[in-house]
Amino acid sequence: MYSFMGGGLFCAGVGNILLIVSTATDYWMQYRQSSNYMHQGLWRYCIPGKCFPHNDSIAHLDATRALMILSLLACFIGIIIGIMAFIHYSSFDRFDKTFAAGILFFISCFLVFLAMAVYTGVTINYYGKRYGNWRFSWSYIIGWVSVVLTFFSGKQLFFSSALFETL
Repeated sequence: MYSFMGGGLFCAGVGNILLIVSTATDYWMQYRQSSNYMHQGLWRYCIPGKCFPHNDSIAHLDATRALMILSLLACFIGIIIGIMAFIHYSSFDRFDKTFAAGILFFISCFLVFLAMAVYTGVTINYYGKRYGNWRFSWSYIIGWVSVVLTFFSGKQLFFSSALFETL
């Protein structure tokens, strides 16, 4: 049982770090314009040598930002509850902490998945039709990796919660 909890918390910790990196960095998309590579993230866009904040309120970026931040919070709270369950913290004894942490990791997974889907759909629909020299970059890929890690962390803690009930 503790190996499942430890594995789930490890996946959640790595997933949370990747969520932070993905949300904070400016390499969600790269494109080429007049022989220069430019890139943009959720918070700003960069041309060679300079970066500028997104001044306009772009709906899909606002939605992606909000969903990523909510996912970070859910994953972080899930990690805290998971650690409390792992070390047998005695507050809320009747409260199944592993089950709650698993639920929070699944919520985090769903929110990241939704954020990535919104960004992917709008980006492909807009840039795919107008420009040819663009691609998703490493921050975007890290976001998808965090979806997988938060899913498996939720699965591990759910499994350990079910295993604990049978013992």
